[in-house]
Amino acid sequence: MSSGKQSGVVGAQYSHGETLFRVWAPEAELVEVVFDGSAQALRLAAEEHGYFAGLSTQAPPGTLYRYRVDERGPWPDPCSRYQPDGVHGPSMVVASDAFSWTDHAWRGVTMRGQVIYELHIGTFTPEGTFDAALERLPYLRELGITLVEVMPVSECPGRWNWGYDGVQLFAPYHVYGEYDAFKRFVDRAHALGLGVILDVVYNHLGPDGNYLSCFSPHYFSKRHKTEWGEALNFDGEHANGARDYVLQNVRHWIREFHLDGFRLDATQSIFDAGEPHILAELVTQAREAAGARQIVVTAENEPQCSEHLLPPEAGGFGIDGMWNDDFHHAASVGLRGSRDGYLRDYTGRAQEFVAAAKYGFLFQGQRYSWQKKARGSPLRDVPASACIVFIDNHDQVANHFVGDRIHERTAPQMYRALAALMLLGPQTPLLFMGQELAASSRLMFFAEHNEELRKVAHSGRRKFISQFRAYADKAVQTMIPDPGAETTFKSSKLDWQEVHTHADALAFHRDLLTLRRTDKVFAHPESFHLDGATLSERAFVLRWFTDDGEDRLLIVNLDRELWFESIAEPLMAPPRGKQWELAWSSEEARYGGQGVISPIEDGGRGRWCLAAQSSTLLATTLSSSSSLKSE
Repeated sequence: MSSGKQSGVVGAQYSHGETLFRVWAPEAELVEVVFDGSAQALRLAAEEHGYFAGLSTQAPPGTLYRYRVDERGPWPDPCSRYQPDGVHGPSMVVASDAFSWTDHAWRGVTMRGQVIYELHIGTFTPEGTFDAALERLPYLRELGITLVEVMPVSECPGRWNWGYDGVQLFAPYHVYGEYDAFKRFVDRAHALGLGVILDVVYNHLGPDGNYLSCFSPHYFSKRHKTEWGEALNFDGEHANGARDYVLQNVRHWIREFHLDGFRLDATQSIFDAGEPHILAELVTQAREAAGARQIVVTAENEPQCSEHLLPPEAGGFGIDGMWNDDFHHAASVGLRGSRDGYLRDYTGRAQEFVAAAKYGFLFQGQRYSWQKKARGSPLRDVPASACIVFIDNHDQVANHFVGDRIHERTAPQMYRALAALMLLGPQTPLLFMGQELAASSRLMFFAEHNEELRKVAHSGRRKFISQFRAYADKAVQTMIPDPGAETTFKSSKLDWQEVHTHADALAFHRDLLTLRRTDKVFAHPESFHLDGATLSERAFVLRWFTDDGEDRLLIVNLDRELWFESIAEPLMAPPRGKQWELAWSSEEARYGGQGVISPIEDGGRGRWCLAAQSSTLLATTLSSSSSLKSE
């Protein structure tokens, strides 16, 4: 079924005074390029596999054009590189190789050691542009972020949109800046030592401005459906066009924008019964496009099919990382207590957090009552970094009816206790923009459409949210924000004054990320063995064992204060010839805590006292005067 290399590059490619136009329209007899302001059209010649192509010496960068197919249209290029007037306007010829990159020494990224920061360009800054976001990159580096995950930026309808309604997948959203703006963002990130991955949507296209079917009905599947729209055709009749469309898009972002990889949206709805699977081919071609640079490909996969993380020769797709919804769901229940909706299979008890730290996904093939079927598959032979853990992300914040963040729905000390587990644990942590600031701004679902689609989007949001019993209440339903309202969009923007007014939250996250990066144990995952145990239904301990006895002990208590005259748990015992020393506490006053109480007496050989709703880190030392060692 592989077809990613059957044709030349699609879209409009300018080089040395000529522009090559190429488009897939397998049923067409006549395809023409229609130029704005000109009565003449360029007739394209039929090629193999359903493509049409032609050269023009009269279409320099900046030229606006559309396609006419069998006298119908004209329509924008489905592989347009830039849409200056939006999804319904003309496409623009660009000089894709004109940007002066400065990242020649950049070698890319791997999953190991990453700290991911998910952001939405439109709400990350007041201006909502690539250039404004670029100015905030030094802040992210200082925070301790290593990899920026940008929510989708492909051209989509309206003046504001989450990005998951993209319809021209090759074109950066014109609202965020001109064609080269995203390149400037990536180039600056690389200069600061930050990687950039892009959230891409290959399971469906948006409903507004989607002209693919005007060129061929075979872009979309006749046998598969998604809950958001028509599924792309990767395994049906004439599937080569849709496969090539996606694979060329992958290569385009890697080569033209120097991206460090992707986050693949909703891979459970990317259907392909053929071989190789489109996801495996996508990963392979992304790596080939990167050349000597290393890239990472991560995925959202609701059923958490962990075999996708295996290499192709072992039956997987070669994906590097997968979002761990299990961790989020357990954390949400642990912090809030509610088990409504899709949280019903989680308890938020200590056992779940120990299991998540040791094994990654909690459901690896057991029955999942919410869906009345088995969930997940055994997670074996992949590093801990392949599991991406989070307490907030764009979906989980917006799935609350007014888009409030989790720190607003729990006690601050409870949030700090579990955030410490996420940021120090063995899996790859992901922060959602503003989380490090305990941001007061909400994130609500927003998408500007025409009036008819606006009503559909608002109704659909109400229906989706009603899977939570509390949110099905009529009074709550009337409060769910209209995605098409400008106020919904603007109220989701970060308030950057909170860097100063919420300095305690920022210090908390910054200190933990510094510890993760510099501590001789946490910074070297190959140097330790992790184990864990429950101390009560709501308290647990994780221990990092090292060969040299430089162990670490993280104690998390989500309950009331606990006293132990003795603890019959070997993980609490210090190594031979050493003792425990307090290294860090979530209750430091500068984090907004109530003051630090050491949990130990006599270096861990006496009584223990676990402060209520807190996390405490202990390190080994030869004497009580020793301090936490860093490289």
